[in-house]
Amino acid sequence: MKVEANKVVGISYTLKKDSHDGILIETVPEDKPLEFIFGQGMMLPAFEKNLEGKSVGDDFQFKLEVEEAYGKVIPENIIDLPKKTFEVDGKIEEGLLTVNNVITMQDNQGNRFAGRVDKVGEDSVTMDFNHPMAGQALYFTGKIVSVRDATQEELEHGHVHGAGHHHH
Repeated sequence: MKVEANKVVGISYTLKKDSHDGILIETVPEDKPLEFIFGQGMMLPAFEKNLEGKSVGDDFQFKLEVEEAYGKVIPENIIDLPKKTFEVDGKIEEGLLTVNNVITMQDNQGNRFAGRVDKVGEDSVTMDFNHPMAGQALYFTGKIVSVRDATQEELEHGHVHGAGHHHH
């Protein structure tokens, strides 16, 4: 069975920053593969393009340039916010405003955003709302571990279910 639209694909891989000898970002072992429904927009389009047509046991190795991955760092997505923005009942939670801490925030329209604390000043906090991997090329090496038809329920829900049709 080949990797194609509406198949549940399981992969093991190593993700490094920039090149095959770059900084290790993530490792997913064969006994606990990442599973996703191919062609449903769960993965980056360029990532899926590199897996399409492969079969169980096939190895893969490819690089996604910055533009194919999470794009460039957008300076406008790095903003200073008043410290009082983070207050709840007049207090800021202990440890919340720590550099590199990721905080989920909400705008006036109710949209949720994850931001990373970049800098904590006297009266303001610099937050970075870019994707954590923005500005980085990504280098993948791995293996196709499994390919199967997605169930109708998985297709309707838009995600893979585990054994016994339970949600992952």
